[in-house]
Amino acid sequence: MAGARKNPGYVQSIERAMSIIEVLDEHGELGISEISDELGLEPSTVHRIVSTLKGLGYVNQNRENHKYSNSFKLFEIGNNVVKALGLKKQAMPFMRELSDKTNEAVNLAVMDGKYVIYIDKIESQSTIRVDLSVGKRMPTYCTGLGKIMLAYMPETKVRELLEDEPFARFTKNTVPDLETLFQHLARIRKQGYCIDNEEYIEGLFCVAAPVWGHSGEVLAALSVAVPKFLYADTERLFAIRDLVIDVAKRFSTTLGYKS
Repeated sequence: MAGARKNPGYVQSIERAMSIIEVLDEHGELGISEISDELGLEPSTVHRIVSTLKGLGYVNQNRENHKYSNSFKLFEIGNNVVKALGLKKQAMPFMRELSDKTNEAVNLAVMDGKYVIYIDKIESQSTIRVDLSVGKRMPTYCTGLGKIMLAYMPETKVRELLEDEPFARFTKNTVPDLETLFQHLARIRKQGYCIDNEEYIEGLFCVAAPVWGHSGEVLAALSVAVPKFLYADTERLFAIRDLVIDVAKRFSTTLGYKS
């Protein structure tokens, strides 16, 4: 259980703030009195600290029950740490394997708030090029990379991210609303992969699989983008699907993930 450690070398206010973040991480969602009971702090003290954390964007408040939970700001910081520690470098052998075996574009992405951001890619060896460059931020709801990462988040977190999303229609296949998206995500979790069926770009499929970290969280996603006219034969598309799943699992294993 998280708690205030009362180390004389610590700055007390920072120690208490981090203890609150830790206890929210452990329990998911708590009210002021519940946090107070968990940490043995006065409710007034907890309220001041939580209000500050909320104002800084580290904590969210549920509109219905007024309880608090950690926001995605820490997740975004964690993603930046992962990138700084060399996720791109670790991914490259696996991305090259996908590129060599498919001759198609291979992408590596992480979550960036309610967006997915491409942090590395290998271009297709064919003449087809798509403007999905490194650093590009895309909506999560209409991309294979985004949907595969959303699929393994708690529903409350997905709602928090996308409840005010306008769900712009990029193609006739773009997911139109949040409830339809949840139906997609349930299917994705069941099958363990995602196929973006021309949901962002007409004529382009994207086959994506999750990359898991050592603590069982989805750190990133790998995908292969394939032109529809070359993969009308579903057997060819499913062969790429199986390859993407296998490579993503092996990459996850190198990051310490144990299935």
